[in-house]
Amino acid sequence: MSHGRASATIAAGTLASRLSGLLRAVVLVAAIGSVGKASDAFAVANQLPNSIYQVISAGVLTGVIVPQVVRASAQKDGGHAFLAKLLTLGTLIVGAITVVATVGAPLLIDLYADFGTAQHALATQFAYWCVPQLFFYGMFALLGEILNARRVFGPYAWAPIINNVVSIAGFALFMVLFGQDRSTLEGWSPAMVLMLSGTATAGVIAQTIVLVLFWRRVGIPLRLDFRWRGMGLGHMGRLAFWTFLTTLAGQIVGIVQSQTVTPASGENAAVAASQYAWLVFMVAYSLVVIAVGTPYFTRISEHAAAEEHVELRETVRQSIRILGLLIVIATAAIAVAALPASRIFSNSAADAVAIAPLLLAYLVSLLPLAVLYIVQRTFYAYGDARTPFIYTLVQAGLVLVLTLAVALTTPLEQRAAAVALAQSFASTVQTVIAAILLRRKFGSFGLGPTWLALCRFVLMAIPAAAAGWGVFLLTGAADGWMLQDKLWGALGAALIAVVTGGVYGALLAAFRVPELGAALRMLRRR
Repeated sequence: MSHGRASATIAAGTLASRLSGLLRAVVLVAAIGSVGKASDAFAVANQLPNSIYQVISAGVLTGVIVPQVVRASAQKDGGHAFLAKLLTLGTLIVGAITVVATVGAPLLIDLYADFGTAQHALATQFAYWCVPQLFFYGMFALLGEILNARRVFGPYAWAPIINNVVSIAGFALFMVLFGQDRSTLEGWSPAMVLMLSGTATAGVIAQTIVLVLFWRRVGIPLRLDFRWRGMGLGHMGRLAFWTFLTTLAGQIVGIVQSQTVTPASGENAAVAASQYAWLVFMVAYSLVVIAVGTPYFTRISEHAAAEEHVELRETVRQSIRILGLLIVIATAAIAVAALPASRIFSNSAADAVAIAPLLLAYLVSLLPLAVLYIVQRTFYAYGDARTPFIYTLVQAGLVLVLTLAVALTTPLEQRAAAVALAQSFASTVQTVIAAILLRRKFGSFGLGPTWLALCRFVLMAIPAAAAGWGVFLLTGAADGWMLQDKLWGALGAALIAVVTGGVYGALLAAFRVPELGAALRMLRRR
């Protein structure tokens, strides 16, 4: 599959997944709200499996598995024997950790949240049903990353839609049976807890089953093999050690952030509001960075395996420029549409006003994280997981210091946004350090013109953002129709995005920016 076609396949699947995910979030907000003690209790509980998964699996999969699968694919059997061993080992590890985490659910709630007695009890009930998602997240990611490494990109991108469909149906049924906006702690029965959290878990199970079906269709044997000797566990373990520490450092930061934000739960934007703001942020990140960057990472890994260093450097330069071209306008459009976009995930205009600063704070790091995606995966392609740990540790330390400062100095109503801004600042510093270390480790990548190209994109996005902001002002700003309801918020955000994107595209064409043509050619080759 060509890079353009692969990117288009991932982009289409990611777009459909993220849009259905947005609808899922809208239905969930209607059911339990985005600002309230019950909504924050569920947000913490439902985030637990994701957080644990990040520690035990995400860094290892991305940093270790993909390059190893690419190398194993060159074997006579296409790497099938290696994949069977890898799948068996992954299943046992994730399964064992899931059992331990489920039993320890009350302790995990204590670890991640500073809740009162009643809120802690409700969060724990949610967690018993939500934490088992961990096993299915792990299997989904393991199968999906292996398919990506084999250049089969579609199933991993499209399967989450099933999760969202199941969740939307379940949350809608919850509202039919138990009513809407159940954001307070009063009146929660075991049946309500089971309906809400069980629905979330059923969606994750469904998407994993879909991926298993695709796995069999592409001709990869699905079998268990406990003969792990000779599969390179020593080498993989050394790489996994550093990626494990990298993700563990990030999760320690997440715990401190959650402990800092949860005391604001109730009347102020807290955990749930932060998650919805992050969801909007991740729509842009996933649609651009993951969709375009994932095939680039596979190509970079292939160049590294073949020792094609010149081609690898050109791929790194090209990927950063193309990602930058797209991510800059995404940042500008979402920033000027922050209020109507936040209204989509709130049950009142006042809640939207509380969520919007969180979204703006996260957006500060969107471009740096796009660059970091390519830089970090270049280290992984060369088999270096230690250096990413070093600069991630610096980022984690900076976030910890800034978050503790926020906890000591910031009022509760501003605390969530301040924590998000601290994270964005630290991520920006992390990207700068990573780029410097990349040059020192592997020599010059000739990125000077690439940084200049990113500056040009930012300059062209400024008048584009001004045009989008003008639309918001002309429609009445915060008192206009865009904040009257969720639907109006979605329409308003879309209108602002279209205007902002149109002006940006026109400026790129007028100044004959070469990256515009390269991006269009890439998408045509699908």
